[in-house]
Amino acid sequence: MLRISVFLFFLVIFSSCKKEQPAIPAPLKVGEGEAKLIFKFRFDSTQARLNAIGQPSVMPIGHSAQSPKFNGMSAHYIELAPSATTLLGLGEIIYHAAEVNTGGSTAIDFSKARVAGQGEEFFSIPLRYVQAGTYEWLRVSLAYQNYDIRYKQGSIEGTGTIASFIGYNTFIQSVKIKNTDLAVNANKLQGFWAFETSVFGTSYQTSGQAPPGATTVPNPVFATSPIPSGSCVVTGAFLNATGQNAPLVISGTETKDVVVTVSLSVNKSFEYTDLNGDGKFEPAAGDQVVDMGVRGMLPSW
Repeated sequence: MLRISVFLFFLVIFSSCKKEQPAIPAPLKVGEGEAKLIFKFRFDSTQARLNAIGQPSVMPIGHSAQSPKFNGMSAHYIELAPSATTLLGLGEIIYHAAEVNTGGSTAIDFSKARVAGQGEEFFSIPLRYVQAGTYEWLRVSLAYQNYDIRYKQGSIEGTGTIASFIGYNTFIQSVKIKNTDLAVNANKLQGFWAFETSVFGTSYQTSGQAPPGATTVPNPVFATSPIPSGSCVVTGAFLNATGQNAPLVISGTETKDVVVTVSLSVNKSFEYTDLNGDGKFEPAAGDQVVDMGVRGMLPSW
């Protein structure tokens, strides 16, 4: 009776992402009790909402937004940058996701993606593999997101789950959206999404490919260390536990784990046109998604 899932053909979410340089090619051996550099995600709906150059973002007239509930996130590239003038790829690259050519061209291997939720570890590396030094900035290229949004369809208001692929190119065998799996078995460029919702006990599912051009990728040091156009690498300055700027210092003699919490701003990050001004996302009424980029990154340690 209700084909609610059809509305996601209106999604215009992400731009194309360029492939970053590879890092450590072989699996790393971790000794028992060895000190590690550990990365964990935090999804913060109260964190500052920034634009592409790291400045406060103002909601355009005629637009509304909501802070989606994130279920999981994965990254395919992590780099430690010594300064604001360190160009992309010239810092300490400590992670690059597995890639395959199964789909006909080089792509991220989604079957090996590390998906982590709130407060969960998404990557760790023995500190002896990290070049000793002082690092002021962190760069993380986000590859996959899974989150819940609220929508209105006529008199019905509900919640749906979106699985979206934001890496430059991803080979996907299948993806579990929420309760159901979607078989793909192909390469998908950045912007591929799948949606699932349930109405009156019946599950609806659809998928599609968003065109390029709309995602926000904050880079506060764009003037001295630009990210290539179309890149999805988010940049943030290292902070200490009290929120003050504090470069990450790796001495090479650490005996305890160093934990970095990568706090991502999801503050009204699901942005859409709001034709009737009621603040609700109503695709059937003509509302269209205009941005789903992460709105800032604050890495603390």
